Amino acid sequence: MRIGIIKETALSEPRVAATPETVKKLVAAGQQLIIERGAGRASSILDDDYAQAGAELLDDSSSVLRQAQILLKVQAPSADELAQLNPGCAVLSIVHPHKNPLLPDYARAGLSVLAMELMPRITRAQSMDVLSSQANIAGYRAVLLASQYYGRFIPMLMTAAGTVKAARVLVLGAGVAGLQAIATAKRLGAVVEAFDVRRAAKEQVESLGARFVEVPVEESGDAAGGYAREMSDEYKARQAELIHERACQADMVISTALIPGRPAPVLIKAATVAAMKSGAVLVDLAAESGGNIEGTVDGEVVTTERGVTLIGTRNIAGLVAADASALYARNLLNFLLPMLDKEHGLQLNPDDELVKATLVVADGQVRFGQPAAQ
Repeated sequence: MRIGIIKETALSEPRVAATPETVKKLVAAGQQLIIERGAGRASSILDDDYAQAGAELLDDSSSVLRQAQILLKVQAPSADELAQLNPGCAVLSIVHPHKNPLLPDYARAGLSVLAMELMPRITRAQSMDVLSSQANIAGYRAVLLASQYYGRFIPMLMTAAGTVKAARVLVLGAGVAGLQAIATAKRLGAVVEAFDVRRAAKEQVESLGARFVEVPVEESGDAAGGYAREMSDEYKARQAELIHERACQADMVISTALIPGRPAPVLIKAATVAAMKSGAVLVDLAAESGGNIEGTVDGEVVTTERGVTLIGTRNIAGLVAADASALYARNLLNFLLPMLDKEHGLQLNPDDELVKATLVVADGQVRFGQPAAQ
């Protein structure tokens, strides 16, 4: 089959959906790879690298889109890209089905669309989990970004001129991104605290040498797949008090809390930001989903009158584009390869739990949000 890769056109998106490593493996599996020239440049991948791996390079995205039987992307096709795809084309990408207005258009165009971010968190799918692979990068990069804006040392220093205290870092949300943020901050020498509504996160946080901040209410936010669920009003009130107290003592805050399919929970109110130390830095990894911190602006850096810096990150994994692309491309490869048959092409088995979870558009219908067939 002809598998197409184009340069991403979405705002602030330097990643690419295939690397020479994954291209080589797909070619070895009997597939034809067609790639737009320059598709990997922002991820430090040269056209020659793709060519040596066995791909055919085409001059523009239109040439790729019109020939592709399978399209691998980072972000879902735009309206312009959709108009150039042939009916029957299968698209594997991050789709944002909860808020993507083009789902009905994909259906009318006869596409099969698989949303990689809906991959279930089960053992079999670990190597295909794009949320985890990209969240790992986001957590790491968030701490480095905070340190860039923080005007002091992070580790404790004892010098002839006196002692410099270690920075205090508060991490909100101890999922994949949060745990990587904790590990990175600890490696830099910070004193780290972390909060999560899931009790299962306590052991993970403490194993990294951080202190787990716990709300004194008998309620857990554990949900299926390792995600967090919505909490009660009583819990939220106690949580707000606790986070206000810890944030006011922090030098840096990394917020990572997300609830699948819903706006991000607001964990830090404007009053808390106003009470924080001058020079404190907050990085909101949930900014694209509404934000965990009041006052953050998606894609912008805001400094308050008191000198508190709010960083509303947009696609922070893209700041480490080469490695982010490598991991994402492997996720796609691991999902796609078992479904490819040399004689019959792409085989989407509707009974397969991975296909069932990720197939949001097929057979002219939007399947996302529809009840499963009995």
